[in-house]
Amino acid sequence: MKVAENLIHIDHQIKSACHRVNRTPNEVKLIAVTKYVSIDRANEALEAGIINLGENRDEGLLKKWEVLGDKPIWHFIGTLQTRKVKNIIDKVEYIHSLDRISLAEEINKRAVKKVKCLVQVNVSQEESKHGLAPQDVLNFIKDLRAYENISIEGLMTMAPLTDDEEQLRTCFRKLKELRDQIKNCNFDYAPCTELSMGMSNDFEIAIEEGATMIRIGTALVGVAGEEE
Repeated sequence: MKVAENLIHIDHQIKSACHRVNRTPNEVKLIAVTKYVSIDRANEALEAGIINLGENRDEGLLKKWEVLGDKPIWHFIGTLQTRKVKNIIDKVEYIHSLDRISLAEEINKRAVKKVKCLVQVNVSQEESKHGLAPQDVLNFIKDLRAYENISIEGLMTMAPLTDDEEQLRTCFRKLKELRDQIKNCNFDYAPCTELSMGMSNDFEIAIEEGATMIRIGTALVGVAGEEE
C-alpha cells in the first residue's frame, strides 16, 4: 500500500487513542521509521506530509541524506557507537539513544549546535535491550550538566515484544513517571518534555500512557520488498 493510504489509517488510530484519554493529536509527533525501506519510499513518506524520519544506522541515514538532505527532521533512533557520532552529528535533529557518558562526551565535542537528546531507558530491564536501568537515570542526567552542547529533551524506551497489554502499559507508565520526576527537577539543560515510546504494534497504548513521539515503521512505510 502507498504510504499516504497507511497514513490515513495511522492518523485515525492516533486520534482515537488521544480521544480515549482526553489528549489532542497535535501532542504526538509521528516518526516514520525508514531504516528498512528505500530512499524512494522515504521520499514518499515526505510527500505524504510526514516530516519526521527515523534511522537506526549511520550508513542508512547518510545514504538517505545524500538524496533527501534536510527536507525531513531526522531522528537517530538506534544504538549509536561513539566512533560514528561524527558521521551524523550535523545531520540529525534528535538522538533518541543517549545511554552513557562516553557518548555524551563525544556528542558534546562534535556538536555544531545544541543537540537534542533523549536518554534511552531499559524499563523492562531485558538483557537484549540497550539503555539505562530506571534507578540510574536521574543520577545520569545530573551528570550531563557538564555538557553544554546537549539538551535532554526527554526519555525513550523500547517496550517488550508482547501482546500482554498490561505489561506494555506498565512499561510505558514507568517511563512517564520517571520523565515527570526529572521534569519536576527543573534542570535548565533538561526540559525533559518528550516521551519517545510506542511502535507499530503498541503505539495506541503508548499514546494512552503519555507518548509524545511514536516510532512507526512497518505499519506506515512497510519493509524492504513489501512497499507496494
